[in-house]
Amino acid sequence: MKNSIFAIVLVLFCFFFHGNCIAQKSKKGKFKMLVLYENGGHHLDFTKAAKPWLNKLALDNNFTIDYIENTKIINETILKQYKVFLQLDYPPYAWSEESMKAFEKYMNSGKGGWIGLHHATLLGEFDGYPMWQWFSDFMGGIRFENYIPDFASGKVKIEDNTHPVTKGVSTKFLVQKEEWYTYNKSPRNNVHVLASVDESTYIPDSKIKMGDHPVIWTNTNFASRNIYIFMGHSPDLFQNEAYTTLLKNAIFWAAGKK
Repeated sequence: MKNSIFAIVLVLFCFFFHGNCIAQKSKKGKFKMLVLYENGGHHLDFTKAAKPWLNKLALDNNFTIDYIENTKIINETILKQYKVFLQLDYPPYAWSEESMKAFEKYMNSGKGGWIGLHHATLLGEFDGYPMWQWFSDFMGGIRFENYIPDFASGKVKIEDNTHPVTKGVSTKFLVQKEEWYTYNKSPRNNVHVLASVDESTYIPDSKIKMGDHPVIWTNTNFASRNIYIFMGHSPDLFQNEAYTTLLKNAIFWAAGKK
């Protein structure tokens, strides 16, 4: 009889202990991410590939995603709801004054993280909008200058393999198809560079080069975690293990989970 009682108590203890561990794990992993994306233009195929990949990542890792197609709803109240803000191929112009100020405060607050991809550094006067100077400073004081319109493959070199975002990523990896933006200067003096592209590896070769060419960086002058990853044009990137590892790491690092 005693053995039976002991066995029942042991089973109940294991059940409640295991359940508590699951609850703790669930609580630790749960967060909300806001994704701003372009629903048109020549980056639409990238968006269509990104969404199912992001949705599966969220499902597998117990976080939720809300998607928006423009910045009209962005304000302080909205951003406070999210641990991560992913600017998925969306440019830094055509934002309202309220949305710009809300984002600036979000990045200075230390209460959320930001990931910018590709189009997020299209800095300059576009479509009748002035350049957002704060965003230029945020990205290291750069201004968009040119790009490779007919695309080129290129090898990306990791410069800091100790950063959580680059963990598990090959020291060098190939990006098969990219536009490779150039800027008026390298942001290196104002940001912490995690990776750069080796312009000598472009196929086909191009005269559109900038020399020192960072493609992944973070600005440590801001309280909120932030990471910019230039690559983000071709949907084929979601078949590139190095790229998906970088993006996955970036999401959890920005959320404070790494």
